[in-house]
Amino acid sequence: MIKAVKEKIVGATGSVSGIASILGSWQVCHNICLGIIALLAFLGITVVGMPLMFLTKLAVPFWTAAFLLLLVTLWFYFRKRCISNRLIMFNSGLIIAGVPFQPLQQFSPVFWVVGGSLAIMGVSLFVKDKIINKR
Repeated sequence: MIKAVKEKIVGATGSVSGIASILGSWQVCHNICLGIIALLAFLGITVVGMPLMFLTKLAVPFWTAAFLLLLVTLWFYFRKRCISNRLIMFNSGLIIAGVPFQPLQQFSPVFWVVGGSLAIMGVSLFVKDKIINKR
């Protein structure tokens, strides 16, 4: 029983950490780079600098592709009703939270709150549906 509680605490801590990194989406690439550097250092390989720094130049194209894919998903949702609205809510929240445009950076906290709220709401409604269906 104690082992199960410890596993749940560790899992919850990991989830909170993941959500926090998404809310600071401009730092996700930095965190991945640090993880790679730490892994390489563990293996005995020393790296100076950020090996994935080039991805910061690709943030806008990746975000634009994600936004276009969300529009396609919305089209399928309203046309065919074949996609979960919880999933669309979660994806919309992530896209809103990760707006990469420099002129809008002064509004980043607003995007993080709105997008994070949508994402959390999507996940919580999905989990609630799964719990209700188990009963």
